[in-house]
Amino acid sequence: MHKLETPLSIKVTNLSKRYGTFHAVKNVHLEIKEGELFCFLGPNGAGKTTTIKMMTGLLEPSTGDIKIAGTDIWKKPIEAKKKMAYIPDHPILYPKLSGREFLRFIGSVYEIEQQIFEERMEKYLSLFQLADRADELIESYSHGMKQKINLCGAFIHQPDVLFLDEPTVGLDPKGAKTLKNLLQSLCKQGMTVFMSTHILEIAEQMCDRVGIIKNGEIIAIGTMEELKEGKTQSSLEDLFLELTGDTDTIHLIQELEGDKEKVEK
Repeated sequence: MHKLETPLSIKVTNLSKRYGTFHAVKNVHLEIKEGELFCFLGPNGAGKTTTIKMMTGLLEPSTGDIKIAGTDIWKKPIEAKKKMAYIPDHPILYPKLSGREFLRFIGSVYEIEQQIFEERMEKYLSLFQLADRADELIESYSHGMKQKINLCGAFIHQPDVLFLDEPTVGLDPKGAKTLKNLLQSLCKQGMTVFMSTHILEIAEQMCDRVGIIKNGEIIAIGTMEELKEGKTQSSLEDLFLELTGDTDTIHLIQELEGDKEKVEK
């Protein structure tokens, strides 16, 4: 008996974005399976956010096809967006709404049945420690609290695919730990997560696979074991610096560590 293959939640084919003669993203191909937690890494300006914006229907590609849970994001945008959620690096919120009002608005957009919505709202408000502040205006929230209410809004309709761009920015250690545990739990239940982050430790600890982009092109993709194969680097950080060509940084760090040892002696 043949083992059934896990269906794809994200399929990106020949994706490119040009601005005149400048190629922000060049011929990107990605296949992310259902239930996978995928981390997207790259230096500043490498094309991470541009790629995510095209995948979520916010930026029209120059070329390429994007399917979210089997639906073309550009041919059937409403159908595709019902299956996904996106949290940008800077929360997009309505400051004159309370946290609870914001979540009710999100619930109405996705037409969540009232009782189910109420149960989920209280669950996520409690999980991210916002229950006591949920009736206050969002404009009074700290950056971390805004990020948390945004996360609640993304989880509330239980998307098939969740896009996260630097999701831990502004979160305190407990909030980051809560998010990490929640994402791993939801992926086990079948949700797919596509996450961009600069915190390589998070990627190394959490992700099933990692993709690295540089100058708009995917230069490496695979599990940690696959990426480390044939390499001497023991950490994702060192591997990332080598693959992105930032060997000068590695050498500088090694020199500084050597100077420190001399001083200590």
